[in-house]
Amino acid sequence: MINSINSVLFKQMLFGADKMLQNNKKVVDALNVFPVPDGDTGTNMSLTMASVITEIKAIPNDEMPEIAKALSRGALNGARGNSGVILSQILKGIAEGLSSKKVVNSKDFALAMKIGTEIAYSAITKPKEGTILTVIRLMTEYAISITKNRKMDIDIFFEKILAKGEEVLNKTPDMLPVLKKAGVVDAGGKGLLCIFQGMYEILVGNEIPDVVENDDISTAFEELTQDEEMELGDIKFMYCTEFFITNIYPKVTEADIDKLRDLFLTIGDCVIVIGDLQLVKVHIHTNNPDKALKAALLLGELDKIKIDNMVHQNQAIKKKKEEQNAIQEHKTNGLIAIGAGDGIAKIFRDFNANYIVQGGQTMNPSVEDILAAIKRVNADNVFILPNNKNIILASEQAKALAECNVYVIPTKEIPQGIAVALAYNPEDTPENNNKKMNRELDKITCGQITHAVRNTSIDGFDVKVGDFIGLDDKKIIAKATDIKQATIDTVGKLIDEDSELITLYYGAEVKEEDAAKMADAIEEKFPDLEVTFYNGGQPHYYYLIGIE
Repeated sequence: MINSINSVLFKQMLFGADKMLQNNKKVVDALNVFPVPDGDTGTNMSLTMASVITEIKAIPNDEMPEIAKALSRGALNGARGNSGVILSQILKGIAEGLSSKKVVNSKDFALAMKIGTEIAYSAITKPKEGTILTVIRLMTEYAISITKNRKMDIDIFFEKILAKGEEVLNKTPDMLPVLKKAGVVDAGGKGLLCIFQGMYEILVGNEIPDVVENDDISTAFEELTQDEEMELGDIKFMYCTEFFITNIYPKVTEADIDKLRDLFLTIGDCVIVIGDLQLVKVHIHTNNPDKALKAALLLGELDKIKIDNMVHQNQAIKKKKEEQNAIQEHKTNGLIAIGAGDGIAKIFRDFNANYIVQGGQTMNPSVEDILAAIKRVNADNVFILPNNKNIILASEQAKALAECNVYVIPTKEIPQGIAVALAYNPEDTPENNNKKMNRELDKITCGQITHAVRNTSIDGFDVKVGDFIGLDDKKIIAKATDIKQATIDTVGKLIDEDSELITLYYGAEVKEEDAAKMADAIEEKFPDLEVTFYNGGQPHYYYLIGIE
């Protein structure tokens, strides 16, 4: 039995919470209501916790006030997405409740949870039940009730509130119809329980195992070949060389593949040779790509050859970073847009955006990222276009911490953000800009085309893995086995009698000629509407659609 926890143990419990959440982030991501390839609740919550751990590791001692301060600061600065922001408020409250304690008993922890719950609810304008808020609230109410009139060992306390949390989590589909339709529990609530479970495991002396991701060979290759920025003096081998070996000759054995890998180790580094006798993927940094290609040709045919000069790449990266990190000349008004894709960034820059924060679905920027952008813009008045409903809360949090006037225009989609940016005038007063930009919010209808990553029944559709699906800002509105039909059906659901212009922003996986064909097909189907298309370069979504 464990009566209480001291500051050293609490610090270790936070490490355990982080590890448990990191281990389960893909499980939490998979609970995304829509079967789209960008569920990010687990990622956002784990990045928020990672920021906490970074702050805690930097404190000079293990005193509770310092740990609490680091917990609160790390959570607030690292908060990403709605789930991360709500989690940051819960952790902020727990930190506030424990900051003055030398040792913490079960009643102390219950009261700290109560503060966290109250702060989290106060941060949300319209709290929705059946979410992480419900899970923490009902866990807290139970925690208060079981510690009100009696002492309880804190390990027993954690066992009981975890059981209550699981009970509440399993009921979230009954509280929120969208969860029931998708056949999942609330992702944020699941992430929260991972945090409490991690704390409990360390509390009772259990080791939390490392989880090895079982990604397929293609994903592993993609992750391993993401070359980090290096100092120019560190680049020993100049050319990043990648290719596939296909149609492998019948005489080739797996031993020959191993020999190829050994040869590559003598002419370069960062060597990856993975695959089998059907297909081999190769990645190597070398000064002699010709030797690598010549050796590989002895095994089979080469395909998708890519050779990049890393010296030139790094020079370009450094120049871009220097430009991004520089404090701009002071101005009266500044505009920040958040989005992913080089094409999207270029469009916003053309429309007077002073700074582009890279982010969107899957990778929501943190409060700290947005706050840094505000500082670099260096204006008396800064307007922020979140362009994603999951980034609005983090933007509001950054606004509260900023030292200048910040206006968060609550754009939820990229096409909506572009329309709002058109109304921005850097020479106008902030009051006029705020009014004009907010007036544009409801003048454009938005849609998205992506593909399903799991089987589900939702919004009246039986969706299968690989189906192309169309979404509006709330639900799936179209499904088809080919992208053309899905896009035309989606447009048909979004237009009305007042619609005049359709704009397509095509993603990283779409070729320009295919986007042109799609625009022609839509124009043929809806001849009264004008259709234009632009390169967005966004990940995951084949098309972002704006209708005016």
